[in-house]
Amino acid sequence: MKIFILLHLLLASLLSLETSDKLFECTEIFKERKSELLVELERIDEQKQALSALQIATEELLRKKESRLNEKEAIVDNKLLEIKEKEESVKKMLAKNEEILEELKSIKMDKVAQTFAKMKDAAAAAILSDMDNDSAATILSSLNPKNVGKILSKMDAKKASDLTLLLVK
Repeated sequence: MKIFILLHLLLASLLSLETSDKLFECTEIFKERKSELLVELERIDEQKQALSALQIATEELLRKKESRLNEKEAIVDNKLLEIKEKEESVKKMLAKNEEILEELKSIKMDKVAQTFAKMKDAAAAAILSDMDNDSAATILSSLNPKNVGKILSKMDAKKASDLTLLLVK
């Protein structure tokens, strides 16, 4: 029985030695895997830092572009405002020029009317008969009715009729 116990102890020690070798191997494997994981973790951390730096650079670039865009929009808005102001100025000048032109036409028409008023009826009738109907009607409308009647009586009946119709309008 002593042999049996001795044999059993020997066998138990061999098994424990074998188990301890297996534990030692597992520990070595875990240490290797731990070092691999640390290297991988370090690589992931570096990539995270690189991504963060890239993100910051991208945000800065976007801010700069937005700033430039805002500046250009402000310039365009200012130019638009200037154009609108110039357009208003041109419209005012155009309106003023039209008023002046109307005034000049009125002055010319007054002078023409005075000239025709001073003319003899037959001479005025002859000149107005040779003119187009619209121009002749415009001149006749600027004369007083007494002179118009005298001039129309000296004209061809057809021409006088056409001019009278235009004067009525």
